[in-house]
Amino acid sequence: MRDRLSDRLRTQTEALQFLAGLRSRRVSGCSRTGLFVPLLPIPKAEVPGQTACEMGRTSKDKRDVYYRLAKENGWRARSAFKLLQLDEEFHLFQGVTRAVDLCAAPGSWSQVLSQKIGGQGSGHVVAVDLQAMAPLPGVLQIQGDITQLSTAKEIIQHFEGCPADLVVCDGAPDVTGLHDVDEYMQAQLLLAALNIATHVLKPGGCFVAKIFRGRDVTLIYSQLRVFFSSVLCAKPRSSRNSSIEAFAVCQGYDPPEGFLPDLTKPLLDHSYDFNQLDGPTRIIVPFVTCGDLSAYDSDRSYPLDLEDGSEYKYTPPTQPPISPPYQEACTLKKKGRLAKEIRPQDCPISTVDTLSQPLPLPQRRTLLASEVEDNDMNCSP
Repeated sequence: MRDRLSDRLRTQTEALQFLAGLRSRRVSGCSRTGLFVPLLPIPKAEVPGQTACEMGRTSKDKRDVYYRLAKENGWRARSAFKLLQLDEEFHLFQGVTRAVDLCAAPGSWSQVLSQKIGGQGSGHVVAVDLQAMAPLPGVLQIQGDITQLSTAKEIIQHFEGCPADLVVCDGAPDVTGLHDVDEYMQAQLLLAALNIATHVLKPGGCFVAKIFRGRDVTLIYSQLRVFFSSVLCAKPRSSRNSSIEAFAVCQGYDPPEGFLPDLTKPLLDHSYDFNQLDGPTRIIVPFVTCGDLSAYDSDRSYPLDLEDGSEYKYTPPTQPPISPPYQEACTLKKKGRLAKEIRPQDCPISTVDTLSQPLPLPQRRTLLASEVEDNDMNCSP
């Protein structure tokens, strides 16, 4: 038994010595074990005449070309390119004179609708959101809840009793990082947008809404097919490939005979299970990519000078948020009223402090039999 304990202790000691050797070697590269061990900080490339704040701004412009182009073209958000690319593929604005933008803030989709429809002179655009939004020319703003019947009545009232030709929704809940939860919350938001669309959309109209491609996307697709003759799942080029975001493009609004819209009743039965689908309802959802390879890649970093001979100049955001949800948290932080995080020095045993110091090497010795018995008795199972 002593031999086994001695061998175990010798193995642990050698492992600690190996780790201590790696820490003492101030090199960065591939070790003999084939592991990449970066031990020295990599200095950041500095641009002459740039402050740290400016470097952070230009870094975001490099990483997200659509964010940069949105500012240069006067769009409030990069999501404007998503609607433009969807229109290039499906001709959403053809013959549209009345449009509704649900979950409109900060207003990039309302900007597109205003330019594409409002520029015709007879177009009407209504933007709905719970949060306040900076005014836009040619856009009527309604600060209300899309699950309330009063909001639907206010939309119809603005259109002088006429239904809308197009309803769009680019809203999304706060992402938690739990994909199942995020997909469920997004599906509920989509169904809420569909529910109000049944009140304000004319027969033959079009409905476009954000969707997360998950396990139950077939169930959502089947629900949309009840109300529209054509339903496709599309992903614009400006939408990141690493994201599960896509857009449900529903054309040809044709509700079932005898259907009466009711905001008090959900459109989806939550007791129904996806695994119960069989026959024609269990199908593969059609998926379309909008745009070709000539467009910019949303996941790629581009140089600041996109054109030869052009000089990069930082462009501030077109319209900062006037009432962001994080505004209260920022105010509390400035006043020092937010709960402070536990600092490493406040902890009795700090992992950070332990790792920042060289690993101690234990003394090699043989345990006595009495010590082994005492340790075994004190260990919890």
